[in-house]
Amino acid sequence: MHAIRIDRSKGLAEQPGCGHNRYHPDIPPVLEVAEGEEVVLECRDGLDGQITGSTTVDDFPNLDSGRIHPLTGPVFVKGAEPGDALEVEFLEIEAQPYAFSCIMPGLGFLRDVIDTPFLAHWKIADGWATSEQIPGVRIPGAPFMGISATAPSHDKLVEWTDREQRLIDRGGMVFPPDGAGAIPGGGCGLKGLRTLPPREHGGNFDVKQLTKGSKLLLPVYVDGALFSVGDGHFAQGDGEVCVTAVEMGATAAVRFKLHKGLAAKRQHINAPVYSFRQEITQPEPLKTGTVLAAMGMPFTEDGEIDGENLTLAARNALLNMIALLQERGFSREQAYVICSVACDLHVSNVVDVPNYTVSALLPEVIFG
Repeated sequence: MHAIRIDRSKGLAEQPGCGHNRYHPDIPPVLEVAEGEEVVLECRDGLDGQITGSTTVDDFPNLDSGRIHPLTGPVFVKGAEPGDALEVEFLEIEAQPYAFSCIMPGLGFLRDVIDTPFLAHWKIADGWATSEQIPGVRIPGAPFMGISATAPSHDKLVEWTDREQRLIDRGGMVFPPDGAGAIPGGGCGLKGLRTLPPREHGGNFDVKQLTKGSKLLLPVYVDGALFSVGDGHFAQGDGEVCVTAVEMGATAAVRFKLHKGLAAKRQHINAPVYSFRQEITQPEPLKTGTVLAAMGMPFTEDGEIDGENLTLAARNALLNMIALLQERGFSREQAYVICSVACDLHVSNVVDVPNYTVSALLPEVIFG
């Protein structure tokens, strides 16, 4: 068995030979494996250990955003060539006992509405997460890795950087290349892509269905694929609306399989593909029981219709769920975090014009 081991008491900068926090084709591999071999990858949490059990919201201004998303890898997969597809099978995802969720002003789906900083420390034990900051709630575990990616080629690095700059020029919210806190530094740090958005090669897609037993198919852009993984989540709602899940350090066991030439044949598919077993994503307590649901439609604050606006419908579903939780005695910030870690945003209809409908679904079992 192959493995990349880390010391989670140290930040990535103190162990730069085991990982990176930017995407660049020139980052050297840490490990080389053959197709079909099992690989164990120990990972830090998404904030590189900057939040601990003693952290408070008063510490938020001192957090280094350049350190976000320390990834373990890259792993060189023998025989992988540009145009291939790399299949990543998740054999096991093991959680660390401490996790956190937080509201960071300026980030999140409701960043224009909820801007009060908030921090929940989670204790993970016996398959559940509990927090003194959100009493009366326990979150069932369904661990997965928020980030899985292959390396971009030099051409893709330029193409995607230029594409994101054009969005910045139009006023869009994008984190551009920045060498501050980058591992490795130098040219890779300054020119490398930030890890916050997912892209065609994978990345931070936060798909909670990628739990144990799932298979992820990623395009290969460079020899060896150069696969990396990180940002472990113990649990998350579909949407991760406050910008954090139950964030944890994790150990992922994976196995690779190559599909020769498949990515080159699938030029019409511009994002990763995956498969999963439905029962894996629904822990036993969630398979039955009552689900609290709030609907949202594309109505503006003044009662007008913004026809067929799914984003507005999703925001309204989320705001309605937060209101329901406030009726149960939770603060607005507590309710926002509960929605981020346990509430699923589902599209209910995209045909009943002009009022498309999104539902926010929350299993009542978390209040057990």
